[in-house]
Amino acid sequence: MPDIRGIELSRRFYVEVVSQWLAHAFPDLRHAAALIGSGSELLGFDDQMSRDHDFCARVQLYVEEPAFHEQGQIIVARFAEVAPATFLGAPSKVSGKQRARAFGDDRHGLEVWTLRDALDHWLAVDLDTPLDGVGWLCLGEQRLLSVTAGAVFRDDIGALTRLREQLAYFPRDVWLYKLACQWRRIAEEQAFVGRTGYVGDELGSRVIAARLVCDVMRMGFLICRQYAPYPKWFGSAFSRLPCAGVLSPVLQRVLDAPDWQDREAALADSYLAIANLHRDGGLPGNFQPRVGRYFERPFTVINADEISAAIRAEIADPMLRRLPIMGSLDQVTDSTPVTEAPGPAQAAMRALFDHAETGALEVA
Repeated sequence: MPDIRGIELSRRFYVEVVSQWLAHAFPDLRHAAALIGSGSELLGFDDQMSRDHDFCARVQLYVEEPAFHEQGQIIVARFAEVAPATFLGAPSKVSGKQRARAFGDDRHGLEVWTLRDALDHWLAVDLDTPLDGVGWLCLGEQRLLSVTAGAVFRDDIGALTRLREQLAYFPRDVWLYKLACQWRRIAEEQAFVGRTGYVGDELGSRVIAARLVCDVMRMGFLICRQYAPYPKWFGSAFSRLPCAGVLSPVLQRVLDAPDWQDREAALADSYLAIANLHRDGGLPGNFQPRVGRYFERPFTVINADEISAAIRAEIADPMLRRLPIMGSLDQVTDSTPVTEAPGPAQAAMRALFDHAETGALEVA
């Protein structure tokens, strides 16, 4: 296999092979060329091991709907007649791939899509219907990365570029709601690290501490306004955040701590660090972080509920302000069958929010 990253392989495949062929075979075809969707290479995390499956020279063309229906199948069929078996030492197609909504051919790595079908496939979102606040909360961050990561090599129409810009990150009020909910997650479990350790449940204390480490890391993504990928690349992506230099050593102390007292103390330091990063960055929310006892019990916590409420108070959208501090899809579940099924996931989240609006869930 070649020593080349997938994004660069795709770019060169388009520039050196596909675009030159299109210029002769379909000179009037207006299109965007990109590599988005699935694959570690979209996030820049592919390595030699990544090439043991589904690694090939591939590119997607995004065309307008009339061209898709009139020419899409013809394009992929005719390209099969000239497509190289390999490109820069990589296969030009991994056979047997299932396609949804696109025209493709197992003999090469060129696919033809419409933007409407791609958006529906990856996010179950209608291209013509703007997302409201709840709609954004129903979208998984990994699926958003599927559309906004990767690379665009050409865009005659500009629609793909505009869509990626629109989805680049959450609107302000959605972001604030997610921040408030993330602090609420910490509020709910932070005292349990000490409570479990106090009764000798060392394993339980470690498990809860690890969950809280994950919550602090996810807060780091929110503060840096970057989508968090799924678990395989969560830590790798976190290490690239601007806040990782401050947070990583503290979080490592939590995981290395020999007892619940040291574990709890390190977690308190991480809470203070992330709260100070929030304030020093000028992010919305008027609060003063304080670490102290959990009521009269000998456990160390931060005033997470107060921080959550201060951030929530900055939300302007009345619909989002009315929602209970429950969270977005990624804050409610990490179940892969749910987060990777955008249509059913949206239905489930909307049902939860509707249930909450009836008063069945307590509003914080």
